[in-house]
Amino acid sequence: MTTPQWARFGRIRNHPQASAWLEFQANLGLADNTLDAYGRGLEAFLAFCEVRSFPTNLAKREHIALYVRHLADSGLANATLQQRLTAVRLFFDHLVEDGIRTENPVGRGRYRPGNAFGGTRERGLIARYHKLPWIPSEAQWQAILVAARQECLRNRTMFAFAYDAGLRREELCLLSTQDIDPPHRLLRVRAETTKNRQERRVPYSTCAGKLYQAYVHERAKVSHSRGALFLSESARNRGQPISIWTWTKVVERIAKRAQIPEFTTHTLRHLCLTDLARADWDLHEIAQFAGHRSLQSTLCYIHLSGRELAEKLARSLESIRDMRLTEMEAWVNE
Repeated sequence: MTTPQWARFGRIRNHPQASAWLEFQANLGLADNTLDAYGRGLEAFLAFCEVRSFPTNLAKREHIALYVRHLADSGLANATLQQRLTAVRLFFDHLVEDGIRTENPVGRGRYRPGNAFGGTRERGLIARYHKLPWIPSEAQWQAILVAARQECLRNRTMFAFAYDAGLRREELCLLSTQDIDPPHRLLRVRAETTKNRQERRVPYSTCAGKLYQAYVHERAKVSHSRGALFLSESARNRGQPISIWTWTKVVERIAKRAQIPEFTTHTLRHLCLTDLARADWDLHEIAQFAGHRSLQSTLCYIHLSGRELAEKLARSLESIRDMRLTEMEAWVNE
């Protein structure tokens, strides 16, 4: 079961209601990184209240407005700002449910006139920006492959699976030996390891299969037991399941070696889903492959470059042009 990293959240640990809330979130079975994000968000708010001498449990809307201003001026990414505010909102929901407060000072946006359907749209406390995911160019991809080739067999196998199956880092690191089906080249992503708790089975390539078969023999030198597929090979943690933080460091090392700082653990998932779109997969098929409940989520992951869109437009116009000319050929005989 997920456990809060109390050593990282000193203020939460010393705050009765905050620690109870984070413990409650842990008991709900949230993913480790989600729990960590909530903890960091609430810890930051408690630190702000401490510096400004604000009463945390009794914070009013003007206090929240100052915190929103503080977040906006902090230089953090928009997604991080949203995450920080979400943690605070959920914490005050907890206080309301426990009868400590009568209302949540954070709120969930207000409706105001706009150009959206129906003439109104919801406006959050912090503007939400939806950016297209970054994917490498072909030249950058080749540089990444050269850098990744220098990694050990375990890391190269993880790299191949991450791209082949479009795996999130948690799904990758939590793969079990029983999740791999070599005869059919299928990989099972268990419900408890996914973001939306929906199990899925996805295929992997011959290349990934060969790497996997080679890694199985290497893994046997570390452990013969079933369980976590990817194991630590270090002297300190030998035989222990590899953590998402270890995998993140591996990818950061590859990015540094390739001199492409934009490359992250999620880039391989972005690229996989984009390549499926390039291969003319249907949107619903990509959503099923990715494990998305919402097609909107799938659309955010599909990133086609301006050149690809221009080429597609040119092909479409050329097809229409040919049709027009064919229609006019009938005039010749008139």
